[in-house]
Amino acid sequence: MAANASFAAALFIGFALLFAVTAESPYRFFEWNVTYGDIYPLGVRQQGILINGQFPGPDIHSVTNDNLIINVYNSLDEPFLLSWNGVQQRRNSYVDGVYGTTCPIPPGKNYTYILQVKDQIGSFYYFPSLAFHKAAGGFGGFRILSRPGIPVPFADPAGDYTVLIGDWYKSNHTDLKAQLDSGRKLPLPDGILINGRGSGATLNVEQGKTYRLRISNVGLQDSLNFRIQNHKMKVVEVEGTHTLQTTFSSLDVHVGQSYSVLVTADQPAQDYYVVVSSRFTSDVLTTTGVLRYSGSAGGVSGPIPGGPTIQIDWSLNQARAIRTNLTASGPRPNPQGSYHYGMINTTRTIRLASSAGQVNGKQRYAVNSVSFIPADTPLKLADFFKIDGVYRVGSIQSQPTGGGIYEDTSVMQTDYRTFIEIVFENAEDIVQSWHLDGYSFWVVGMDGGQWSPDSRNEYNLRDAVARCTVQVYPSSWTAIYIALDNVGMWNLRSEFWARQYLGQQFYMRVYTTSTSLRDEYPIPINALRCGRASGRRTRPL
Repeated sequence: MAANASFAAALFIGFALLFAVTAESPYRFFEWNVTYGDIYPLGVRQQGILINGQFPGPDIHSVTNDNLIINVYNSLDEPFLLSWNGVQQRRNSYVDGVYGTTCPIPPGKNYTYILQVKDQIGSFYYFPSLAFHKAAGGFGGFRILSRPGIPVPFADPAGDYTVLIGDWYKSNHTDLKAQLDSGRKLPLPDGILINGRGSGATLNVEQGKTYRLRISNVGLQDSLNFRIQNHKMKVVEVEGTHTLQTTFSSLDVHVGQSYSVLVTADQPAQDYYVVVSSRFTSDVLTTTGVLRYSGSAGGVSGPIPGGPTIQIDWSLNQARAIRTNLTASGPRPNPQGSYHYGMINTTRTIRLASSAGQVNGKQRYAVNSVSFIPADTPLKLADFFKIDGVYRVGSIQSQPTGGGIYEDTSVMQTDYRTFIEIVFENAEDIVQSWHLDGYSFWVVGMDGGQWSPDSRNEYNLRDAVARCTVQVYPSSWTAIYIALDNVGMWNLRSEFWARQYLGQQFYMRVYTTSTSLRDEYPIPINALRCGRASGRRTRPL
């Protein structure tokens, strides 16, 4: 590992010289070894994916503009990749860690990710993006703190906890993948985990003090409700946006989403249930942990607090109540409300309709009738090396076609420095969750029924929350605004992981003819090359 660390250090020196990283942008080194290991989250032995022997993996702690040098050694017997949910990879989609941008790390090899958390704060997570590895672990929390001197709209908490929640299967990830590959749907999940445990996860507090919980739903499909017995939660941040400080007794966290809440230990010193339960499911899954006061006089008692189950309106109203704090600073000193997104005219409307069906007798999922299939070469590498025939720009339409599902390597082109509207349309009877890599977007509207241009009359054009993962309720729509200021190849996907795996995703190519480093970095000098990019050089001799 020492040699790997030296190699990573040399890479950073080259990176610093190339991009003029300044003394104001410090760097942090991480050495990670990815292995299999036995885990028992639901009492059954499973093959887990561990990072440095940990399940879940270690947290990443960083500060705005830090440079992160993460050397990942793949000790698995299959290719592996990590992606960074919500980390925008400004000007550098090559290291986004999904197969459309980054070659997998071969078994027994390592790759050093060089990331800069440029102009970001907030609560995020990382996860394994290939195969069905996410069902085995390999995920962890990722926090970006504000720089010293940048005001934060609440006092420093007494403690700051990562809380990873998610549904879970007792089956091994390889069995789940085989089931999907055979064209079958997965059964319902078997349980819910809190920080990798099916029960007994503990958060320690002291009476009278306030704590920050960074809650991320790292699961595979279910929306989850989070609550703490006899305690209120104040939402203060959502995926990098400081919010109006609204208080809730329970919080819906849809799959792929992250929230920061403040909880004050203002009750008698004893143990209290931490409860996570599934939403919008026929059978409600529930798990519990413990909020344990220092000097606790006794264990948990009383009934487990109930929460909402199938109520759509409750969840919709809560979502609409989560709005941006316009006067608070974000990653920079200026207020978050200084960018008046509602006063900018959109130049394009993209409507995306999900669908499910069969292709050649096998279950598939689609966006605008196209079910994504991976190419033999990462799309971003095909762009850089000018390899023809890997994909077609325009292989997915920007409006629903209404036709049957077909397979293609779907890429939609958009223009750099434009301001666009995307409408997610859900005609199905499930709650969906959509994520866009490389960006934060404003959630300007969501409602039931069919979207139409008249729906814009109800948009929030003043203080909509900006985030990177958004839910769409059954038979409903959600509209977002995006400023396309980050050149690259960006994955737009369903966070319902079986659907993503079976085609409900595509890539948005944010394109410019400019070759300036101000717009996009060149391919990393250490980029892995695979497929038709194998053997090609990242730099001239």
